[in-house]
Amino acid sequence: MSSKASILAAIKGLNMKEKPLPEIPDFDVAPDLIEAYTHSLNGNKGTVVSKEELEQLIAETGFPKIYSSSPSFATFTNCELPQHPADFADLDLAIIEGQFASAENAAIWLDESNLDLRAIPFITAHLVIVIKKENIVGNMHEAYKRIGATKSGFGVFIAGPSKTADIEQSLVVGAHGAMSLRVVIL
Repeated sequence: MSSKASILAAIKGLNMKEKPLPEIPDFDVAPDLIEAYTHSLNGNKGTVVSKEELEQLIAETGFPKIYSSSPSFATFTNCELPQHPADFADLDLAIIEGQFASAENAAIWLDESNLDLRAIPFITAHLVIVIKKENIVGNMHEAYKRIGATKSGFGVFIAGPSKTADIEQSLVVGAHGAMSLRVVIL
């Protein structure tokens, strides 16, 4: 008998009674989800901006290469979607739509239904995620319930720009991904 088979046989021979899963308590949710979300995102080194503030930033900065899959900002796109992610290595600004967000920790759920290319939120220099205010939930428990209802092959939570800290605990923002994250709440 193989070691795997002997281990499984030993486990089956334990005759342990099945125990119910623990109850998940209701967690308090902030009364003002937008305020709580903004506070959490600021703590993650991201920024909530208005549609007008984003439009002004784009006009003033003059990003050379902008791609938007968001219908709200489609007019800012000045490049074509490439076939290969490496062709977006010089992407300055990406604007994408998020499915929903958690006020608890500012995490925004993105799945492949809104990502024309999976690499976009990671390869761009600056990232903007658009989220509808009615899609901000209180905490990650509510967020995971929403994920359970979707049928996606790829999904990721993004809660701020890229960050890393070395042994001396010096925080570097934008070390290996987007240098900034701005969120527009519609």
